[in-house]
Amino acid sequence: MADAAVHGTRGVLVAADKFKGSLTAVQVAERVTAGLRRVVPDLRVEALPVADGGDGTVDAAVAAGFERHEVRVAGPLGDEVTAAFALRGDTAVVEMAEASGLQRLPAGVLAPLTASTYGSGELLRAALDAGARTIVFGVGGSATTDGGAGMLSALGARFSTAAGEPIPPGGGGLAELAHADLSGLDPRLASVEFVLASDVDNPLTGPKGAPAVYGPQKGASPEDVETLDAALAHYAKVLEEAIGARAAEYAVSPGAGAAGGIGYGALILGARFRAGIEVMLDVLGFAPALARASLVITGEGSLDEQTLHGKAPAGVAAAARAADREVVAVCGRLALAPQVLGRAGIRRAYALTDVEPDVSKCIADAGPILERVAEHIARDFLL
Repeated sequence: MADAAVHGTRGVLVAADKFKGSLTAVQVAERVTAGLRRVVPDLRVEALPVADGGDGTVDAAVAAGFERHEVRVAGPLGDEVTAAFALRGDTAVVEMAEASGLQRLPAGVLAPLTASTYGSGELLRAALDAGARTIVFGVGGSATTDGGAGMLSALGARFSTAAGEPIPPGGGGLAELAHADLSGLDPRLASVEFVLASDVDNPLTGPKGAPAVYGPQKGASPEDVETLDAALAHYAKVLEEAIGARAAEYAVSPGAGAAGGIGYGALILGARFRAGIEVMLDVLGFAPALARASLVITGEGSLDEQTLHGKAPAGVAAAARAADREVVAVCGRLALAPQVLGRAGIRRAYALTDVEPDVSKCIADAGPILERVAEHIARDFLL
């Protein structure tokens, strides 16, 4: 592609995810834009912050024109928190991390056995109350491993012990489950289009299941992982008795293990699983923005092997390549070889560490350094 085409009638589309711990996706777009325009002052730049369904998904939707709605819900330990969902028309973007994410735990506290997704169910109910007919449910960054039992409870399901008492919250409490009654689920759920948006396709249990793969990052010891895996398997068995064979089918379906198994609960509710970044690109209006651009700049905090498996930059690059657009990436840290980037559809990647080798400075001063990185992109691709 000729550079003149980039700096012509078409412009640059900045469609990057957050730099976790340093910059939000919105801030990444602002800094990249500032750096590009320092070199090409009249450049037309369109910002479309993106997310893959994990934390930052609601912010990306709001940046794309959705309205932010705040509601008080239960946090993972039951304390009230203020969580948000995004709404445009009758389409809602709900992010489970807003209610049940690791960031909702008190500093230094992890609760692998007791953290609950009840607040995520309350958030879904609030979206229904606001008139949502399509719900995109972004899952990731969870503090929980309860298979979505808390969420289902908030939406009207009843889970009880052999004595008829409500089971304790969290994945650990599922070991005491004797009876499941889903007859009281909110009837509005049957008439909405419900999309489970996630960047992971793990099943509920087993060696690749939610407890084994993601439990340790939520504070689960090896013993806790065994306890949670057995409890979730028992939960699926009790649900199979309650609603039939589909409960067992959902447990081994892609996405069931997402966000501590809340994906499983969503599938029980009738959700359709899709790769988070693909859903979000549709919802955010990526295709029309791409049509107006000649160069696409994507990125995230770390470009590494995980990026290639459903993360935002890989999704953006795939969509842009299909439309014959040039793609470059920005990142804090680069751990992919040029040929690997090329196969993913990324022409070149620019890391903050290229400009400032001191990683601690990159984290502390990510914004100004990213502007300097964007100046390099402008010189390489726009002049």
